[in-house]
Amino acid sequence: MALNFNQYATEGNTFLKHYAKEMNLGDNREKAGRILTAILHALRDIITTEESLQFIAQLPMFLKAVYVNGWTIRRDRPKVRRIPEFIDLVRKHDGPAAINDFEYSDEVAEQYINTTFIYLRKYVSLGEMEDIRDGLPKELKSLIYSNIMF
Repeated sequence: MALNFNQYATEGNTFLKHYAKEMNLGDNREKAGRILTAILHALRDIITTEESLQFIAQLPMFLKAVYVNGWTIRRDRPKVRRIPEFIDLVRKHDGPAAINDFEYSDEVAEQYINTTFIYLRKYVSLGEMEDIRDGLPKELKSLIYSNIMF
């Protein structure tokens, strides 16, 4: 089987174009890409390795690449119990760009996170999203729970 990297690039660019519009970022695919990466990497940090592998099994190749880029499997995951702590972790993964990307606003950050999980439902089954939700601390369940039916 030949790998068609051009196809993955095309699919990834199309995804980012639609994702940016869904996030109300206009045509700013760079910002959309940073936000998506930060959210996926923060999720990756707080769920188990096994759950990560089940999650990425359902993603298209271009999203798998985003998810695993820079991934170091470790047993000691950050202790994130509440939504503000998850938002802080997302911002940490976004680095210096977080100042502009999330506009110093927890509400904007939470909206981006919610929209991202809704958008990922295009690729990830309801059962897998429920499995991820079930593994989250009580106060984080709402990040996925309220949005998985879409």
